[in-house]
Amino acid sequence: MEIVRFRNSDGAPALGLQAGEEVADLSGMPGIPTDMSALLRLGPAALSAVFDLWESARRRLPAEGLEWLPLADSAGKIICLGLNYHDHAGETGKTPPSYPMVFFRAATSLVGHRAPLVRPAVSDQLDFEGELVAFIGRTVRHADVSNALSAVAGYSIFNDGSIRDVQRRTSQWTVGKNFDGTGAFGPAFVRAEALPPGAAGLTLSTTLNGNRVQCANTRDMVFDVAHTVALLSEGMTLEAGDVLVMGTPGGVGTARTPPLYMVPGDLCEVEIEGIGRLGNPVVQG
Repeated sequence: MEIVRFRNSDGAPALGLQAGEEVADLSGMPGIPTDMSALLRLGPAALSAVFDLWESARRRLPAEGLEWLPLADSAGKIICLGLNYHDHAGETGKTPPSYPMVFFRAATSLVGHRAPLVRPAVSDQLDFEGELVAFIGRTVRHADVSNALSAVAGYSIFNDGSIRDVQRRTSQWTVGKNFDGTGAFGPAFVRAEALPPGAAGLTLSTTLNGNRVQCANTRDMVFDVAHTVALLSEGMTLEAGDVLVMGTPGGVGTARTPPLYMVPGDLCEVEIEGIGRLGNPVVQG
């Protein structure tokens, strides 16, 4: 059973529990917020309690007909890693970084499962990047690698749509990584205990119109989840509800000859073993 986020029949954001093709709508239940980060800020006990609400939920909905929303748009920090797979660093002609290459995503750039990724009017270089997401579940500062994973509550999937020509205009990638409608996020939050420690050893694949364009294993990260939490928490407090987007493997469109960018009408899907599949059509902005 996983937690999902969608728009309910009243048009409001809501959390739900998904089991198979059914979603239990948790709208209006006492103490249940409408955003995954807000739920994590209530603490581990609140998160555990949500998974006991399947039977008491008033409404069950077919998953197929839902309008999915990004899992969290109230996160205090959406921290993204660049060049965090050995093969991706290699295909860009760079050596793997000796310290995490960090940039930030804004909530205004996010879209949910099945929502359109938007190719902006100013560029035709919208690239795909399938990535693992780690959710911070409790406040942590100065974590040791040995205990860093105790701060991670669960995992999800991201497609870090990048506007490559804008990204390259500066050594700081933030603008090219934050166009509206370019960061697909979801569809589900999977508890950490349901996966291997650090979500390591999972197959990550990206397909474009059914053709596989990325395939890797999460063990191939330069900085795994534990090391990332430890290194980041040296300098900043990581808080419950913060989101870590763990970087993409090789195969991105900009590294190909000729380049392969997403165009309107495409369907891009990112799948991570044990977590699910995130799919988004592409439209022209």
